[in-house]
Amino acid sequence: MPTSPSSSAQAAREVVALRLRDLRKNAGLTVVELAGRCSWHHSKTSRIENAVTAPSTKDIRAWAAACGAADQAEDLVTQSLNAESLYSEWRHQTRRGMKQLQDSVVQFFHDTALFRVYSSTMVPGLLQTEGYAAALLSSIADFRGIPVNDGPAAAAARVERSRIVHEPGHRFVMLIEESVLYPQLGNADAMAAQLGYLLTAGALPQVSLGVIPKATRERRQWPIETFHMYDDTLVSVECLSAEVNITQPSEVALYVKAFEQLRSMAVYGAEARTLILRAIEALH
Repeated sequence: MPTSPSSSAQAAREVVALRLRDLRKNAGLTVVELAGRCSWHHSKTSRIENAVTAPSTKDIRAWAAACGAADQAEDLVTQSLNAESLYSEWRHQTRRGMKQLQDSVVQFFHDTALFRVYSSTMVPGLLQTEGYAAALLSSIADFRGIPVNDGPAAAAARVERSRIVHEPGHRFVMLIEESVLYPQLGNADAMAAQLGYLLTAGALPQVSLGVIPKATRERRQWPIETFHMYDDTLVSVECLSAEVNITQPSEVALYVKAFEQLRSMAVYGAEARTLILRAIEALH
């Protein structure tokens, strides 16, 4: 079975936990003794050492001081914060509404030269029309119980953000499974407009749009989670509950390899347009 992308974040937490456990053991302290020096219950020490609970900055500094290793505290704090930044729950990202989340990445998009996106579930955000995006984002807000359901405003912000597709200096390689073309988000008119826009966007010189046919036999790569690659430095993986941000070069390389295998199975140009047109016809 393929591992969950969240395992990357958990593995990073476990590295921090192991370093803290080693500090305690090297200091000759038991779990109970360290807890006593830090003025907390020994069960907290166990939870931190087993990567069940992430230590706070204050916890790490107290731990290092208790072990006579205060000089290692700041390095551990940095490592722990990096581990936690890998895994970001959507409920935290959307506390101030969906529009704020769309606006937060505008500058990052402008700084990115090569976008590579694989989607097995929906039309990639950079190619979404306002009607499709509004239906999707409102549905997400309802499902997640986001207090500020600003789906339409967020959709407008997403479309505005997506104008980068038409700006010079960027290249977009988009892959979707053919099955993405059929789940209807919004009414039939909104879905038809979205599929029609794929025909338009796919013809842009800076956009490469590939569709992996449902009839593909002996696939080299199974359908996997939706992910976005920004240049060669960051992979963002979308899960139901969270976004996982991967920067470890070896893991980024795995996603590059998977992307290239998926890309080799896709059809482009006239063949891709035929599949999109077939999905438009199925709306009627």
